[in-house]
Amino acid sequence: MAKVTLTAFTTLDGVVQAPGGPDEDRDGGFEHGGWLAPYVDEDMNRFVLEAFRTATGLLLGRRTYQIFAAHWPQVTDADYPIAGRLNALPKYVASRTLEKTEWHNSTLLTGDAVKEVAELKERLEGELQIHGSGNLAHSLMAHGLIDEYRLMVFPVLLGTGKRLFADGTAPAALDVVDSRTTGAGGAIHVYRPAGRPEYGLVGS
Repeated sequence: MAKVTLTAFTTLDGVVQAPGGPDEDRDGGFEHGGWLAPYVDEDMNRFVLEAFRTATGLLLGRRTYQIFAAHWPQVTDADYPIAGRLNALPKYVASRTLEKTEWHNSTLLTGDAVKEVAELKERLEGELQIHGSGNLAHSLMAHGLIDEYRLMVFPVLLGTGKRLFADGTAPAALDVVDSRTTGAGGAIHVYRPAGRPEYGLVGS
């Protein structure tokens, strides 16, 4: 069985929208695109490279797929050490609007994304990674299909924008399996689901 992991850049107030550039995602009139840029450093890049090296496949929503497909085919290992691996990896794209995928080794998932990802988990081995792809992530979280969260939290507040853990997220406890900081002030935390939260009375 494959493991599904989610890697995300997030602000301190939980916004994951358009970290990479002003025009990455302007949905809802979002004006803060590119907020990640001041915090990109060697520590962050090292963690991202570590994550990509463990992938045996990618799970992507339409928007993230289109961003990746427009960029990575033009990049080589001489530019970024993991580019060749990303271009070669199997890529599973959840979309009801795309008619075809042109990035090498991409497969379009046109049916129910939750059902298709559940079937991929059963059929495949290794690690299927989600990057970006907020709508897909929300659907898979709601059905308990994410096995590990790799969150890079940066010291910036935006107040508006799409959030990874939006209102209506199912209550869940998480175990911390790794934690580190970056030189630019980012906090990297790796979590695994640990069942339902426990409740009690503080001080009793």
